[in-house]
Order: sequence, then C-alpha cells, then structure tokens
Amino acid sequence: MPVVPAMWVVWCVLVVVVAALKIYMVKLGRDEDDQLFLDDSFEQEKVTQAAITTKLNRIEPIERIAIWVLAAATLFVIVYYVLDMIRQFR
Repeated sequence: MPVVPAMWVVWCVLVVVVAALKIYMVKLGRDEDDQLFLDDSFEQEKVTQAAITTKLNRIEPIERIAIWVLAAATLFVIVYYVLDMIRQFR
C-alpha cells in the first residue's frame, strides 16, 4: 500500500475519533450543573453529578492523548508534503 493513501486514512480516522470524543464529552457535560444544592433532599442530584464528573474525568485523558496523536499526524502530513515540494524543485 502506498504511503500517501495510508497516511490520509490514518489521519481521517484520527479526526473522526477526536470529533466523536468531543461530541460525547459535550453531550455528557451538558447535563452537568454549575451549582449544586447540598441539602439532604438533593442526594440523588449529588449522585448524578458525581457520576457525570467521574465519566468526564475518565474520558479527558483519552481525549487529550487523541488530540496529541492527531496533531502529530497532521505535522507528519505537512512535513511529507513540504519535503515532496522540495524534492520536486531540485
């Protein structure tokens, strides 16, 4: 398999993964409240908010890693084409 199609397939898959993670985190964080009433009658709300926060904290490092991998892949694509242009003008 030639390098260019494989490079673009990997890059596109990484973009889809990062976009899916972003959409999931936005959807999950949408239900998170900025203010909590810490009365005993709101125990269910505290549990729900704690579950949302736990999920967000668990996904955040994965998202950060995926963004860095995507940035590295983007840099690889740019360097590949810059080197290709340099080779063509020699």
